[in-house]
Amino acid sequence: MVVVDDSAEARAAIEATVAHTNELELVASVASGEEALAVVPRVDPELVLLDFRMTGLDGLETSRRLRAGGSRAVVVLVSALGRGELPDYVDSCGVTAVLHKSEMSPHRLSSLWRNLQSDRAAGSGQSSGQD
Repeated sequence: MVVVDDSAEARAAIEATVAHTNELELVASVASGEEALAVVPRVDPELVLLDFRMTGLDGLETSRRLRAGGSRAVVVLVSALGRGELPDYVDSCGVTAVLHKSEMSPHRLSSLWRNLQSDRAAGSGQSSGQD
């Protein structure tokens, strides 16, 4: 998986969470949407945890460009905002789920990943990430 967040502290916290999950392995961690666009095609991750608010390309535009570039990664938008506070067009940008930063824990991340894998296997498409 790839972590994308312009905050070094947030990236470190997410990386620590990932380190405590059995299902996920961190393959890259970058500080911007622009870096994500360069790294994701190279490492071809199954999962991208993408911050919503970033300097430069925000999470939604980064997700849209990843999809346009052919990335097959599951994109989970990580935000301090609630789902209702995000723009209405979130789902049209290639975001599969939204995870509130306050919910970031090894258990929650593992559970979300398992649910997303089940959704993909069943071919059900979009998931809110809010179970």
